[in-house]
Amino acid sequence: MRQRRTTGLITALWTVLAIVLAGCADTGGGRVEIVVATFGEFGYEPLFTEYERLHPDIHLVGRVSDFDSHHRDLITALAVGRGAADVVAVEEQYLPRMRQVKDKFVDLATYGAGDLRPQWAPWKWEQGLAGPTVLGLGTDMGGLAMCYRRDLFAAAGLPTDRDEVAKLWPTWDGYAATADRFAERSPGAKFVDSAGTIYTAIVNQGEQNYFAKADDSFIGDTNPRIRRAFDVAAGLATRKRTAGVTTFTQPWNVAINQGAFATITCPAWMLAQIKQSGGAAGTGNWDVTSIPEGGGNWGGSFLTVPAQGAHPREAYEVARWLTAPEQQKALFLHDAILPSEPAVYHDPAVLGHTDPYFADAPVGRIFAASSDQVRPNYRGLRDADVRPKFGLALGRVEDGTQSVDAAWEQAVREARETLRWPG
Repeated sequence: MRQRRTTGLITALWTVLAIVLAGCADTGGGRVEIVVATFGEFGYEPLFTEYERLHPDIHLVGRVSDFDSHHRDLITALAVGRGAADVVAVEEQYLPRMRQVKDKFVDLATYGAGDLRPQWAPWKWEQGLAGPTVLGLGTDMGGLAMCYRRDLFAAAGLPTDRDEVAKLWPTWDGYAATADRFAERSPGAKFVDSAGTIYTAIVNQGEQNYFAKADDSFIGDTNPRIRRAFDVAAGLATRKRTAGVTTFTQPWNVAINQGAFATITCPAWMLAQIKQSGGAAGTGNWDVTSIPEGGGNWGGSFLTVPAQGAHPREAYEVARWLTAPEQQKALFLHDAILPSEPAVYHDPAVLGHTDPYFADAPVGRIFAASSDQVRPNYRGLRDADVRPKFGLALGRVEDGTQSVDAAWEQAVREARETLRWPG
């Protein structure tokens, strides 16, 4: 979710700052300071203000860094026993690693978290467990839809009504065929931003991807879903249907702003980034419809409480409140951060929510329907190590430096080599 990437110096500075903050748990006036660390903006600032109003003895401080630095710093802090925030967001692909060091976290069941289980979709709750330990409380989910440019579809002679557009691609093969139709009539724009986003969406629609749910063994080279996802995405790349821009980079932002591509697989949290990149000129040009083959999830996080904190009970209460139904509802209505609690995403206010930037698309209804179709997606312990190898391989296909088969074989080889070394 919200994977904003920076490097080097920022990481080092955050590590130093984290260690300093660890010794500053109490603020003036007897208030307890609770630091909440997230990657990217979770929309929490207004909620912090409300929480402090309800709990005048608590002072909340947000710490925001980029996706990679955030998780690396957490791993470092857990290893050295200091420097972690009181409440730390963990994205779903890092949860398998955190389960291996569950003793470094507070078992939230100690404070009654087990009673909260009915709030979440069953698969989301299960993701936050490490055996009987409640490792984290679910924040958002990344239910998938497809965002598309109405103006570019119209110019290509394709339907623009979102229900009619959905009929073009009941399957990913239908999506690829639509890309070919679009290319015949719109030589000035590409059909999709990158092969990588298509690949990610197809992979995330499966119950297993790189590792077997039964024993965590590597199956990335034998799982037919992985190879199918690779072939569909690589096929779009070799036929020049992709713009070849990597998600969340400056070229990607520019491509959105200039209308350089017509579709993008979009979890709910991406709507805000499309708006930011597209600017006012994009209002009404974008729309949202369902994704091929239904459902799927890209991203989603959990709030955890590292055991090294000085105020674990207060930290838990903050995490519990931030993930409570009313707060999840507010975050969706304000920032399109999709709730992971069915009662919330089926709430009439959520179902009736539309977005004028996306041609008044009923985004609440669309993402609720997508969320109802999500199946649990098993992430192996070394998922974060293996997954990038296949994304890089697609990039080589996209830039023309490797054939599809050669790129696939290299990805598999590099994945297996990576697994020979400790994570």
